[in-house]
Amino acid sequence: MNNGFFARRYVIQGIFIAVALLLAIRLFYLQVIDDSYLLSANNNVLRKMVVYPARGVILDRNGKILVQNEPVYDLMVVPREVGNIDTLELCRLIDIDLEGFRKRFNKAKSFSPYRESVFEKQLSSQTYARLQEKLFQFRGFYVQNRTVRSYPDSIAGQFLGYINEVNDKDIERSNGFYRPGDYIGVSGVERAYEEMLRGQRGVQNLMVDALNRPKGHYMDGKYDTLARAGEGLVSSLDLEVQKLAERFLKNKRGAAVAIEPSTGEILAFVSSPSYDPNLLVGREKGNNYMKLLNDPNKPMFIRPIQAQYSPGSVFKVVSALVAQQAGMLNEKTIFYCGGGYHYGRGHVMRCMHVDGSINLIQAIQHSCNTYFGYTYATMLDKRKMKPEKAYSLWREAVMKFGIARDLEIDLPNERKGLLPTADFYTKRFGNANWTSSFNISNSIGQGEVEITVLQMANIMAIVANRGYYYRPHLIKSIGEDHVIKKEFTEKIDVGVEERYFEPVIEGMSRVVNVPGGTGYSVRIPGIEMCGKTGTAQNPHGKDHAVFFAFAPRENPKIAVAVLVENMGFGGSWAGPIASMMIEQYLKDTITMPKAIQERVLNGNNLYVPEEEKSTSGTVAAVQNKSKQTNRQKDTTNQQASLKAVLNKND
Repeated sequence: MNNGFFARRYVIQGIFIAVALLLAIRLFYLQVIDDSYLLSANNNVLRKMVVYPARGVILDRNGKILVQNEPVYDLMVVPREVGNIDTLELCRLIDIDLEGFRKRFNKAKSFSPYRESVFEKQLSSQTYARLQEKLFQFRGFYVQNRTVRSYPDSIAGQFLGYINEVNDKDIERSNGFYRPGDYIGVSGVERAYEEMLRGQRGVQNLMVDALNRPKGHYMDGKYDTLARAGEGLVSSLDLEVQKLAERFLKNKRGAAVAIEPSTGEILAFVSSPSYDPNLLVGREKGNNYMKLLNDPNKPMFIRPIQAQYSPGSVFKVVSALVAQQAGMLNEKTIFYCGGGYHYGRGHVMRCMHVDGSINLIQAIQHSCNTYFGYTYATMLDKRKMKPEKAYSLWREAVMKFGIARDLEIDLPNERKGLLPTADFYTKRFGNANWTSSFNISNSIGQGEVEITVLQMANIMAIVANRGYYYRPHLIKSIGEDHVIKKEFTEKIDVGVEERYFEPVIEGMSRVVNVPGGTGYSVRIPGIEMCGKTGTAQNPHGKDHAVFFAFAPRENPKIAVAVLVENMGFGGSWAGPIASMMIEQYLKDTITMPKAIQERVLNGNNLYVPEEEKSTSGTVAAVQNKSKQTNRQKDTTNQQASLKAVLNKND
């Protein structure tokens, strides 16, 4: 009997021990492992408020604001804390519908019932003001301050870039620096200088009452951390020059770049068509982005560094310089131009006119294809070495001018252009016995040669400096200490002696300043501008208008390249824009005749979708279509008269 009693006692004790153990395990789980009750309790008393830093502002070179910050407000929610609220009233206050409320709330609940998450992003100041008066009625909801970018002059969209909320890859790459809800630079300067601009977030621990109203900082802010604003940037852009160039390139596909030769600082960086960067801010950002992305004129495409063009006449400047340095040419070298350069079996690379016997200066002045055909042939065929080897030496000398290589501008996704290797031609022609006649178009910047507008402007900076350049860059200095990146102070020599630049510069001066020159109509009173008009051949349609120049001749302050796609002659379209940019920068005024200004302003070469063409019934649309038709007829007539010309020049 006693044995039975003791057996039952052990069973009962075991049950009590098991229950006690289960209770202990459950208590341990609730207090140590499961933080839901702790979170709920803390949320009833404490609220952790992330303090987002203001991104650094961006100024132009004269201290004018290009990018600043303006306040917006994110409406946050802790789903478990939400009680019986007037849902319809909240929807009315923040301008959403009931279905939108449900979707947002369910998304927040699936993220975490106990943690705060964004319910509605970027409420405006006006919406916040309406909501703030009644926010105490909506338990579980509170507002978090943010800032977004604002662009006072709505310019330089491709240069400045835009910011967006981080994605999973951004968070992973940052090694934990970014968290969901943070913003990051996606393109342009915002991306290139993200680490300087972003700043460091802070945290405030606020005590709240039963109505979710803040009652002060926990422990008087002992555990708070301060947000640190991002570093400000001083850009190299001149706001007025940038605005002028964007105005005259409006409704055109093209690009313009201006550089200060003595520093490499970019004074203007225009990609057209452009877009208002304010479109990529706020609650309509997603819709606006898709419209820009699907626009057939590609406003998101950064033409100055991503579009590659046949350089045309600017390449003749480089050819003249490297030939002189190689000892194969000098300013007194004379070639005879009978209207074209004959090569191979009956082929002719024609000029626009018969120049007769001309020297180097005259060849630059008249942009003589024949002269530079002979120059190229001399470089490849008369150097007492195989043309393949001679071509490689020529290519190496040309590349020192920043062609077919990155200029390492402080923007992402720069393209380097194209200058084929000797192996490329050996494979194309099937053996290594090819000569200059096989790729003679290279001599005048046609054929396979392609460069960017940034590279064109940099070539002008090299000529202005008589033999060297600094890496083109868009940011002049960083932060309050005005830090300048070391790589932007490095002087890069192109391997051509200074004395060889003078005949080239004299020829360029005559283009603009001597009556009859192709750039004479865009000369600037009181300033000796050295320039060159050009027509860059385009295998996909009408030729591109090009103009490149620097000024003044002595102690140059600005070098410019302008390219307008599918508009024909450089002196008519690109030249006036470049001239006005230079005069604006040097004299802060414009003396270009009003008639020329109006003609350039009214030029339009944008693609128009077929549905827009068919539905445009207004008088203005008809008039615009008539103007485009007349321009097309004029261009067609010009093209027909030049049909036999293999490679054109001005």
